[in-house]
This record gives sequence, C-alpha cells and structure tokens, in this order.
Amino acid sequence: MKALNLKCMLWTAIGLMLISGCGKAPSTQSSQPKSMANVVGKTSGTQDDLAYTPVVPGYKFEFPRDHLTHNGFRQEWWYLTANLTTEKGEQLGAQWTQFRVALKSSKPPVKDMLPKDQSTWATDQLYLAHSALTSSATHLAHEKWSRRHNEFADVTLSPYQIRLDNWRWQSETNALFPATLTVENPDFSYQLKLNSQAPLQYQGDNGYSLKSRDGQVASYYYSQPFIEISGEISRNGKVERVTGQGWLDREWSSQFLTKTQQGWDWFALRLNDGSTLMLFQLRDQSPTEATTNTPISAFYSARRMFADGTGRNINSTDNPNDIQMTPLKWQHTVNGDYPVSWQVRIPSENINLTITPLNPNSAMPLSTPYWEGPVQLSGSHTGTGYMELTGY
Repeated sequence: MKALNLKCMLWTAIGLMLISGCGKAPSTQSSQPKSMANVVGKTSGTQDDLAYTPVVPGYKFEFPRDHLTHNGFRQEWWYLTANLTTEKGEQLGAQWTQFRVALKSSKPPVKDMLPKDQSTWATDQLYLAHSALTSSATHLAHEKWSRRHNEFADVTLSPYQIRLDNWRWQSETNALFPATLTVENPDFSYQLKLNSQAPLQYQGDNGYSLKSRDGQVASYYYSQPFIEISGEISRNGKVERVTGQGWLDREWSSQFLTKTQQGWDWFALRLNDGSTLMLFQLRDQSPTEATTNTPISAFYSARRMFADGTGRNINSTDNPNDIQMTPLKWQHTVNGDYPVSWQVRIPSENINLTITPLNPNSAMPLSTPYWEGPVQLSGSHTGTGYMELTGY
C-alpha cells in the first residue's frame, strides 16, 4: 500500500530539484504537507486527472516490463521493508522506498520522436526516495530528490536497477532477485543481499487493488513478502552483520484517495506459521482520538499469503465484520500523535493479534511526515512486520 495531492507539497521543491538534480542533505522537519496522504493523487474529476492512464480491472502483468516505470500513471513506488537481527541478537528495521511522480500527464515518450534539439534534461518525471534504520532506541531517516535523468535517478534493465544518487537496488539479471540494495547516509548505511524463490503475490483481484467501497479509486499492486536478507549495516562508525526477512511492494496508480479519505494504516506482517498478512484500512474521517472510542469509518482490505504463491483475499465489502482494527495506544512524536499499538482480529482466518512497535518514536520527519517502523506480534500468532500510519 504505499504512497506519496502534489499541489500542496511538490511545487516549492520542484524548482530547486530540477536545477540541482539531487537533494543529498539529510531531511529536517518540514511545514509543508501534513502527511504522506497529501502527496497521493486524489480523485477530483479535473481534466488533468482524466488525462492520466486509468486503473481498470483485467490488467495483464508482464515481467520484466512491470518492474519498470509506468510514466502514463500519476505515481508509483518500489518499497522495501526489512526486519533484521544483528549477530548479537539486536532487532532492527530497515526501510527503503523510491517514488516516481508525474509532474503533468503525458504519453510515454518515444525516443525517435523527440525534437532533435530537446535537452536530455527535459523530463516530466520527479523521483524521491526515503530510507530509514530503526532500533529500539533510535530511528534515523533521510530523503533524496531528483529529476529523472540517467545520471541521477532512473529505473532500467540489463541488468535491472532502481536508483537515486547513491541509493541503489542492483539486480544480477533483469529479474528482481538476486539483488543488492545499497543505501549510504552520513549517520547510517546498509548493503543488503536480497533473494527470493517465492512467486509474486498479486494484491486484490489479480493485482487490481480497490481503495474505496464504490470502486472509484484503485491501484495495480503486487508484492514479494518472502525475501531472505543478509548483509551489513553501518552506524556510529561501526559495521555489523545482519540477517533477516524483507517485503517488497510495487504499486502504481493515477488517483489513490477519494476526496473524503484522510489517510491509512498499513501492515505487512510475518506470522510464525510461515504465512504473511498484508492489511490496510483507508480512513474516511478524522482518526479516533486517544481518549475516545469513536469508531473510524474505513475501507479495509487484506490478503493472507503463503510461500508457494497461494493466498486468500479478505475483503470487508463481502464480510463487514471480518476485519476489526482497534488502536490500543497512542504516541506523541515530532510529527504529532499516532496510534502505535493495535488489536487486529480477522475471525475467518483465526487471527487475533496485538501489534506493538519496536520503537514508538518511529515518525518520519521528512517533507511528507508519517510514521513507519518495525513491529512485533503476539496473540494467536507471534512474529514481526512493519507498520505505516498516515494522515494524523
């Protein structure tokens, strides 16, 4: 589920980014948008909205094509989260995301039809990337920006590569795996070897993922929730070996939220029986306050997934009471207050989980502030995973 109304946030940064190429400095608290949800293209019915490629049922995925960009759509992302363990047994979380945002609607460029005098710097595509490293005591986060240019930021084949400056996913072939993810920052870095033999998982109806009850908005969405990881992290001047498990989400769309939707709560959970659970709710009104029990009007969706490629969709449209999400504890952070602990019940799957954060202060104080961090599970199942909270 992942994402970044461009109109509130991007234009103040675009001029600088298109001149300088990449933003390399660590991010600081910004007064621009309230949440990541404000960067998602909302459905407004304007002519500009209609000019983007629509998301419709029945899309036929093809690889490696669909590992690349889809420039006719408003936005897309490549999103990896990882639950890691050091050789000393310390639990960590790592996050890396590369977003592509279309600054205006346009048809995909045809190289041979470009004007002969058009500069290679001309582009309608903006990239931004986030990275984070989380322990129980610290949460470090950075971001980078760039225009699309083969010297700075792009997604290419032969072999497959996703990059922005010195943050890079580098595959050995045109497939997703095996690959190495390299992220370098002043205060932390990591180089992680990624591999998976499991089939991709298609969220929703064969990759057509609804985001509202009326079907007004949707995305194309596939995941790889079964990634084996080994490698190194560096922090405080010290290199440490790590192993763990990762989760990659790929999603693209042209409208992501309705006018009334404020934000979402998204979970990528790894259960001790070997299955995984993708779960999200999109909230239609202000979030529940910490001191009240006011229910949140939301659209829910989930998928239980297995390493052999099978899975089961869980949709609250069919069974309104089958997904129950209740915030248990709120945390005040630099970005505001977030519900960082949850009770999740899915009776049809015999799931009753208490979800707690590894570090409650995992707010991302970036130009689009939100909360993202590793979580631990107890109850009907144990395990680990990741949680993202936006719109608070």
